Amino acid sequence: MNASCSMFSQILKLISRTNFERIVNETGAEYRSKGLSSWSQFVGMLFCQLGRAHSLREIEGGLKSCEGKLAHLGIETPARSSLSYANGHRPWQLFEKVFYGLFETVAAKAAGKKKFRFKNKLVSLDSTVIDLCLSMYDWAKFRRTKGAVKLHLVLDHDGYLPCFGIVTDGKVADVKAAHQMHFTPDTIVVDDRGYNDYRLFAKWTDAGVYFVTRMKDNALFEMVEEHAVPQNRNIVKDQTIRLTGTGAQNKCPHLLRRVEAIREDTGDTLVLLTNHHGLGASTIAAIYKDRWQIELFFKALKQNLKIKTFVGTSANAVKTQIWTALISMLLLRYLQRSSRFGWSLANLVALLRMNLFTHRDLMAWLDEPFTTPPHQQDHPQTLLAFA
Repeated sequence: MNASCSMFSQILKLISRTNFERIVNETGAEYRSKGLSSWSQFVGMLFCQLGRAHSLREIEGGLKSCEGKLAHLGIETPARSSLSYANGHRPWQLFEKVFYGLFETVAAKAAGKKKFRFKNKLVSLDSTVIDLCLSMYDWAKFRRTKGAVKLHLVLDHDGYLPCFGIVTDGKVADVKAAHQMHFTPDTIVVDDRGYNDYRLFAKWTDAGVYFVTRMKDNALFEMVEEHAVPQNRNIVKDQTIRLTGTGAQNKCPHLLRRVEAIREDTGDTLVLLTNHHGLGASTIAAIYKDRWQIELFFKALKQNLKIKTFVGTSANAVKTQIWTALISMLLLRYLQRSSRFGWSLANLVALLRMNLFTHRDLMAWLDEPFTTPPHQQDHPQTLLAFA
């Protein structure tokens, strides 16, 4: 049993300290800095997420109350003034790069059984608005009396893990953020009508990237070919079309595919648009249905982690907290997938919060959280042999 360090420390061991220090040097995060290290800042902000601390004072107090148990974390208790300065001035790009490095580590281990038979990488693209008080966050102008930032996220459907993100102010359109993203050829991107942009469709098609989205009601097109629809399925129409709206041919000259499907729960008709002509129409409909997973991800992110209220007011502090929340979600998804217990994410977060500084083997606890841990003296190697 690994009882020599807390479960919080065992979670931190999933992040390579060597890679972390390399990223610190790459970003210059500690250039001419004294006192609080970037690792201490990261541990404090991760405790903010997993321990659900509501303020810098709670972060400092929560870690200070465990004095004597922090040596194995490689830190001393960060003062709230030092943590506040670090969040405001240390580059948030440090935590962005830590996120991408961690994704490469846990993605393969956290991936579950593939839902679809095709070999293409399937990702969802969407955004969520995080409301802010304009009087306190005057840099995050969204509306006349309201502030906000927007998190644009790509969700990998192998394990339903976030694999790419952009944090912007609330005014940035979804399509503008999508133009900044690059996908490998043969990737299937599923998104909603907010990403309907003919230039974006042409850009993805030219790059060998497939998309599945909802077609706008006022889109003009002409039918090129009508395809037979599968029997006993919810598919009404399967057509090859050409866009005919004003300037549409110049923006997207490619032939596209229009699929009409009936929702099983409500009976409403969904009109889907895609540039993939090889998959079956029912598969196209199932792909779009799986887009709901990114909505569930945003819901879980806001309900279980500290992303709706912030411990700093600067843009750098807000982005730092958002990226540490995404890092926390990667860690939680990995722990959830590694366990045989069948955790719900909310239950895992709640019980883990109560046991962060419990000295118990993390993986054994994940498999059997309600069993009494074995006593250390039950192990022969812990007994002293006296002559």
